[in-house]
Amino acid sequence: MNLTPLIAIHMTAALGAIALGPLALWARRGAAQRPKLHRAFGYAWVTLMVVTAASALFISGNKGPHFMGFGPIHLLIPVTFFMLYRAFVYLARRNIIGHRMTMQFLYLGACVVAGAFTLMPGRYLGHLVWTQVGLI
Repeated sequence: MNLTPLIAIHMTAALGAIALGPLALWARRGAAQRPKLHRAFGYAWVTLMVVTAASALFISGNKGPHFMGFGPIHLLIPVTFFMLYRAFVYLARRNIIGHRMTMQFLYLGACVVAGAFTLMPGRYLGHLVWTQVGLI
């Protein structure tokens, strides 16, 4: 496995989304809400998620079950695009609760859970991490 420019773009956008997500969510929590920060971090996070999902379209692995170059993890691509669309529809309809729940679910599923799967030993990032730690 090599670090290609495409994988570097994908990984950078994903790590940026993991870092910015909590900031966007935090800016709208509690009594001291920060709508300008929430909007800025939110748009940045959405942009990073779009880059992450779009770049994943062109990445194919050689391990596990695949169909035409796509593995099970690629199912997150249409889910991510749909959830982002749905979150903005909720905003347009002023359904803040629906928007909040959609974005929290998307962060949890696409960043936290999918990020945990990338740390599996057979995946590129997992191989890098576990090799450095000395477990592989």
